[in-house]
Amino acid sequence: MSKLSRRILISGLAAAPLARPGIIRAQSSSKPVKIGLLSDMSGPYRDVGGPGNKVATELAITDFGGSVLDRPIQVLQADDQNKPDVSTSLARQWIDDEGVDVLADGAASSSGLAIQQVCREKKKIYLITGPASSDFTGKQCSPYGIHFSYDTYALAHGTGGALTKAGGTTWYFITADYAFGYALERDTMNAVKAAGGKILGSTRAPLGTADFSSYLVQAQASGAKVIGLANAGTDTQNCVKQAAEFGLTHGGVRLATLLIQISDINALGQKVCEGLTFTNSFYWDLDDKTRAWSKRWSAKMGGMVPGLLHAGSYCAANHWLKSVKAVGSTDSDAVVAKMKALPVNDFYNDNVKVRQDGRVMHVMYLWQVKPVAESKSKYDFLNKVATIPPADAWRPLADGGCPLIKA
Repeated sequence: MSKLSRRILISGLAAAPLARPGIIRAQSSSKPVKIGLLSDMSGPYRDVGGPGNKVATELAITDFGGSVLDRPIQVLQADDQNKPDVSTSLARQWIDDEGVDVLADGAASSSGLAIQQVCREKKKIYLITGPASSDFTGKQCSPYGIHFSYDTYALAHGTGGALTKAGGTTWYFITADYAFGYALERDTMNAVKAAGGKILGSTRAPLGTADFSSYLVQAQASGAKVIGLANAGTDTQNCVKQAAEFGLTHGGVRLATLLIQISDINALGQKVCEGLTFTNSFYWDLDDKTRAWSKRWSAKMGGMVPGLLHAGSYCAANHWLKSVKAVGSTDSDAVVAKMKALPVNDFYNDNVKVRQDGRVMHVMYLWQVKPVAESKSKYDFLNKVATIPPADAWRPLADGGCPLIKA
């Protein structure tokens, strides 16, 4: 047995969801339905996804009843290392040798696009919950790809448009040097220009960069009113922290954190993040239902609160399982058609449409990190600035270039 096979086998055994002993005995002769998560388990996106995505998926399985089609449901998770070649190898082996029925997560967009290509070839559904590039439902769309939670278009137009209209009329970008960063930079530039702003330049930093000082100096020297951070995870954390250490924003420059999540704010400290504005579709303290679900997730994750990608992982698994049950099969063509026909309903989505290009049309929100003095409890980080309806949040279907959509 190869090292890769042993790693997958160990991951699958460790990831099997808990079930009551009686259910295990009753279904022990049934082949399990398998959900495979290809995740960042050791890199810059571990905290925003990683093990938390597995916990969220397991909660969806628990809420669904632990089985579907009279078969137990098993979760496998492996570290794709944010590398397309590793992602491709794992995806192929899981589908061909392990009998995985659906793939999910994907972490970095470059890895996710590689997974989507394998799923297109193998006719397997890919629940896109980690990657953000809008190309997943654009020029590289797939009949088997369903994109949950967010994408670079929605992030860019929510935050970029708002800051430009508020006076941030000149921009300079520090961009992650891979597919996600390119897409987020491109989509934000378009949003800024559409709002009457001007782009003064950009620089690209490798994924996992620790020292952003030279990039921040270049951005400051441009004279831009807004420095757009087209990165995520620990890359964003390092940029924000070092910008604060340099006193960069004291001169009136604004940081546009185009993708920042609750774990990033917690890691940096609320004081450092005060005033940052960003866009997403989920906040743990949004309402009673999100608070109740977040409490369950937190109990399994050491007290931390979930972020956007964790909620998206629950949403994706829940919607896929409902569709499998509805069609009475795991056949990809039948299930993906049902996923697009059924509205998405869960603890933070109410009758949300899945578009023909695979885009899940969530309601989006514009948030601002509140001053520490306004927080009433731990993780009470955000004030809601605006609610963005789906028609305004997401790229128009005709503009994406998805070859599945007829002109």
